[in-house]
Amino acid sequence: APPGHTQDGGQDTSFRWQCVDQPIGKLLFRRFLEGAPEFAAAAALWSEIEAFEQCEDTEREASANRLRSRFFTPGGSEHCGFLSAAATAPPTG
Repeated sequence: APPGHTQDGGQDTSFRWQCVDQPIGKLLFRRFLEGAPEFAAAAALWSEIEAFEQCEDTEREASANRLRSRFFTPGGSEHCGFLSAAATAPPTG
């Protein structure tokens, strides 16, 4: 099936397709997050993760530490308490 379509010919309604893969959907969802005080930290985390994915290898460890302290640590400036412990655990190996 072509991207964005299910095998039965219907439109893909997954979050990834609508809010990550589609530029207009991504923009609208990000604006929604940024406009709601309870979701502002999630919007900031998304932006920082995208920046992390673009940074040089030599900057990754420091960037990851900043992300952990800001978003994943209780008491952090923009703690995202809705994330599971598995989602915020440092990678192993």
